[in-house]
Amino acid sequence: METLLLALDLIGTFVFALSGGMMGVRRRLDLFGVLVLSFAAASAGGITRDVLIGAVPPAALTDWRYPTVCLAAGIATFFWTPVIERLQTPVRMFDAVGLAVFAVAGTQKALAFGLAPPMAAGLGMLTGIGGGMLRDLLLAEVPLVLRAELYAVAALAGASVVATGHVLALPSAWTVPAGALLCFGLRMTALRLGWHLPVALQSTRTPSPGDDRR
Repeated sequence: METLLLALDLIGTFVFALSGGMMGVRRRLDLFGVLVLSFAAASAGGITRDVLIGAVPPAALTDWRYPTVCLAAGIATFFWTPVIERLQTPVRMFDAVGLAVFAVAGTQKALAFGLAPPMAAGLGMLTGIGGGMLRDLLLAEVPLVLRAELYAVAALAGASVVATGHVLALPSAWTVPAGALLCFGLRMTALRLGWHLPVALQSTRTPSPGDDRR
């Protein structure tokens, strides 16, 4: 189980680092900026998870493999962007893979630390969306999780499969891939078909001069 958790964490770290690096390249950041964005996108969710479950210091700060993976992904995106760009919608695809892997890995690790299944699923969702939120905030954008088609919902669905499998005593070798596939499938289908949650209607009332002081 420890080997599975480590493998999932490193895979999620790599693909989220690719996602962050691609966003940095598209914003024409320098090499240092791309590497910072890669590390932030890949590590924020896992660090938040580890702090909340008491696995401190976080693995991303103590295990050399995590920063090495982030560094490799950042350098790859900086120097070989044309190759990666040949993939269809590369940033969103990498982001969907990272979301799925981190959601199930976060849930599995939370369960291993004794959290109740509902709380573990919520923490798995937070693990999946944390890196993307920090990435978007560093780029001065509204986080994707607050405006995208079934982003956090997809992460919660995948995490719930792992948590439910734990309650039913199903083998994690089945539930973890199933949860990751469900999350990835929901996210990519939502992107293709435009599925999204209801959006708040924009107010047509003209603001009064004193509204900003209330």
